[in-house]
Amino acid sequence: MDDSLNYPDQPLVLVVDDVPDNLELMSELLLDSYRVKVASSGLNALRIAASNTPPDLILLDITMPGMDGYEVCRALKQNPQTQNIPVIFLTAKSELADEQLGFDLGAVDYITKPISPPIVMARVKSHLQLKAGADFLRDKSEYLELEVRRRTREIEKHQEVAIEAMAGLAAMRDNPCSLHLARIKPYMVTLATALARQQPGLSVELSNERIAQLGRSALLHGIGKLVLPDRILLSPTKLEGHDLELMQGHAKAGYLALEAAEKQLDSQHSFLSDAKDIVYSQHENWDGSGYPQGLRGEQIPLSARLMAVAGCYEQLTSHHAYRQPLSHEEVTARINSASGTLFDPSVVLAFIEAADAFSAIALSLEEDAEALNFELERLNDSMGESIELSLPAEE
Repeated sequence: MDDSLNYPDQPLVLVVDDVPDNLELMSELLLDSYRVKVASSGLNALRIAASNTPPDLILLDITMPGMDGYEVCRALKQNPQTQNIPVIFLTAKSELADEQLGFDLGAVDYITKPISPPIVMARVKSHLQLKAGADFLRDKSEYLELEVRRRTREIEKHQEVAIEAMAGLAAMRDNPCSLHLARIKPYMVTLATALARQQPGLSVELSNERIAQLGRSALLHGIGKLVLPDRILLSPTKLEGHDLELMQGHAKAGYLALEAAEKQLDSQHSFLSDAKDIVYSQHENWDGSGYPQGLRGEQIPLSARLMAVAGCYEQLTSHHAYRQPLSHEEVTARINSASGTLFDPSVVLAFIEAADAFSAIALSLEEDAEALNFELERLNDSMGESIELSLPAEE
């Protein structure tokens, strides 16, 4: 038996009993105040409860053939779709142990037969009000959670746009035709993911969210180059003296620029923190021979250690006007041989695991003739350049 009367503004009560007279009695009692559905078996009750129009409350008999009320209640509470529907046992079983079992299974109330109509109506009304309040709080909580996620995505999008704008400015100074930035981001994400897989102890520090942030931050690794003249940026020969000092100073120049931007955010943990570390420390070496601070080992921020390897691969496999690219195999061998001197050994191991993925990225985002021609023109122009940009004064 499965009937219903539909008054959309009224709560829906499901009455479950294998005795037709009991179903008729309860329906007559409830119909003046509620919509009513009836079910004469446990299986039918579960089907109705899991339908597109679930009941707001269930009045459930215990003694039924096949699946008894206890089994029905247990199944309802185990199903995420139906677990929040309040269940009131309506039964002739009056022993304390029976009542305790009903509550243990998740029922909100236990009414023994023969029933008192005023008591049944009062209990039904009370539990429907409690459910309405719980539904409101749950819906509000879900709404707030969704709103937090939406706003977080919105903030992350704004951060990403800001980073890409700054990185795009640096690319205009370097080579706006190049796919350099398009490669460096997946290189960083691929390398960090491989390291997290190899080093379970870094699972918190290298969460999926942090790895995505590292990929975005890597886009800013070259922002300090904005202070370098083309004759240094494109020099085909080894730099010495003042030119070398000027070139090495770009790390601090980029760091100071990002630090100034970060101060405007009034936060010690801004979305620029990783970018700041990458810009300032990507040229530090594992053995302490790098610049600008001469950091060694784990004194070097992890983000910068990752960038050092990803940046080396990008630099050596890319086309330049002053140098032909090396093969993937040659660059992989060089990075491997520099483990423990230039690079963090654990990051090199992660790179070896991810080397095929690096090769695939490089091939899919290979430079075209326009990018190389642009760099050749700049190289020719730089030969007569005499302008030098000043670094920020030491404080």
